[in-house]
Amino acid sequence: MNQLSNFSKGFVKENPVFVLLLGMCPALATTTSAINGLGMGLATTFVLIMANLVISLVKNLIPAKVRIPSFIVIIASFVTIVDLSMAGFLPALHAQLGIFIPLIVVNCIVLGRAEAFASKNTVGSSFIDGLGMGLGFSFALTLLGAVREILGSGKAFGFTLYPDTYGMLVFILAPGAFIALGYLIAIMNRLAKK
Repeated sequence: MNQLSNFSKGFVKENPVFVLLLGMCPALATTTSAINGLGMGLATTFVLIMANLVISLVKNLIPAKVRIPSFIVIIASFVTIVDLSMAGFLPALHAQLGIFIPLIVVNCIVLGRAEAFASKNTVGSSFIDGLGMGLGFSFALTLLGAVREILGSGKAFGFTLYPDTYGMLVFILAPGAFIALGYLIAIMNRLAKK
């Protein structure tokens, strides 16, 4: 039951975007479409899972004085794998996400989970925590991207829902990210109170 609780808290109680308000830079900048949100979320999920696994394995080998720099090197290694893999296999998505892929290294969600959870727990628990937080982040970015894309251009995941002449351009632009995120946070808070 504890493992299930670790997994589900990334979606509900401790959703990185809607509750903890972490990772706002990629959440606002890359979610101009649902595909971009999903791609960024899954890239971050991979880094979260792998970094949590490795950090939980080597936590007793790292001296306290170099703990944070060591965590950053581990995280940067997995971000490099994601960055090069996306450039090779998904060049269009890689071009859309641009600089935000390398910036996963300094994403406070990844480093925060490494410090707060993986460095203090077992490998299995760290895997579940990384998976839950990563999928919660992916869900939030995909939902935000879908809302912005539907309202802005009348499309979602490449499917046309209504003509783009009826779309509201503001939702594709930067202000629309703040507006959509604000409403989604309000909805999530309302649902959490029920």
